[in-house]
Amino acid sequence: MELCIFEDEHYARLEPLVFARPVFDLLCGAATLRNKITRHFQGVKLSLHVRPSLEEFTRTLNPDIPVNEISTDECLFVNGRLLPDHDLMEFIARPHKGDIVFYCGQIIVAARLHGEVLEKFTENLSDVISPGLFEGIPREQVSASFINYAWDLLTYNIDELLKDTEFFALRHLGNDEKHVQGEVFDGVHLINKDSIFISTGAKVKPGVVIDATKGPVIIDTDAHIFPNAVIEGPVYIGQATLVKSGAWVYDGSTIGRNCKVGGEVEHAIIHPYSNKQHAGFLGNACLGSWVNLGADTNCSDLKNNYGFISVRVNGETIDTRKQYLGLLMGDHSKSAINTMFNTGTVAGFSCNIFGADFPPKYLPSFSWGGNSAITEYDVDKSIETAKRVLLRRNKIMSEAEEHLFHHIFGITQVERRKRG
Repeated sequence: MELCIFEDEHYARLEPLVFARPVFDLLCGAATLRNKITRHFQGVKLSLHVRPSLEEFTRTLNPDIPVNEISTDECLFVNGRLLPDHDLMEFIARPHKGDIVFYCGQIIVAARLHGEVLEKFTENLSDVISPGLFEGIPREQVSASFINYAWDLLTYNIDELLKDTEFFALRHLGNDEKHVQGEVFDGVHLINKDSIFISTGAKVKPGVVIDATKGPVIIDTDAHIFPNAVIEGPVYIGQATLVKSGAWVYDGSTIGRNCKVGGEVEHAIIHPYSNKQHAGFLGNACLGSWVNLGADTNCSDLKNNYGFISVRVNGETIDTRKQYLGLLMGDHSKSAINTMFNTGTVAGFSCNIFGADFPPKYLPSFSWGGNSAITEYDVDKSIETAKRVLLRRNKIMSEAEEHLFHHIFGITQVERRKRG
């Protein structure tokens, strides 16, 4: 059997975080959605199905995994927006008689196809997977949770951190009951030590306080916690990430691998290779990869009237029904020093934001400027900058990624024109 994790027709609701990544590579808790699914199918051949614009780039990042190819006569398709539950995954993984599609309401959860039905299905599969492709196949309703919008990652993040702790402990520690395997210097204060996991190669310097009273704290391999930082769980600090001196990282925060974090961070998700390493507040926010927030960038996450927050996503204004929501920022975007972001601000892919006062609450991809004026960020100049940034992490931009920059620039041009 083959396991295929796929994108469905609702992927665009997760902008601006999915311009340059499939939905299943979003972080929630201490792992990506993809990793949460695959851990239930150990030893099963994996393939990925993404929208055509991401196919080439996804292949470069996953050279050993088939992308948009099905090569077996039996395949279990699982929606990449799914937050997998153990009982649900056990149910859909068990053998079922014939072909079947599992739905939660009108959303496809998973499908198991065989033989001629699978062959016909793959012949018609030229884009993302949608319900119309499964017409005539028996269906069954199940209960499931999905990431529908970017802020759902924040809604579920604490629960997912709690769930992921068990898997983290088994992966890194095995049957070893010693939770602290990294180097913890004298003068570190570990509160509720049984819920603190510090991996091999991690360093925690003097004066650090790690408080797991409200939930576990995971410090992944080769992470470095500088002196006098404070971390209050549940929190995940990714591989090789630096938490700077004097930082406060509060509950519900997930910091991906190879990040730099300072100042105050609360209930935020930061994807790999992003920097928020200086003073300033980031709360109830999601940042993509290769983001850099300048010193003293501050992001509001609560309206003065304590009302619900609306945001603009994929051309629609959505009432999130959330009282707390800060900045949603796409990959390769940056803010200058002393930038202020209003509650529920959305900044797209490769934006360069600067200037006095609050910039607009919606900044289309490739925006250049701030409150006083916004112009279009030239795509070739944005690629030049991105190449320099990647080189700082010893990475070289692939031709596929450069093509993706041009594609995103093209599909977001209408939004920039609407903003004038």
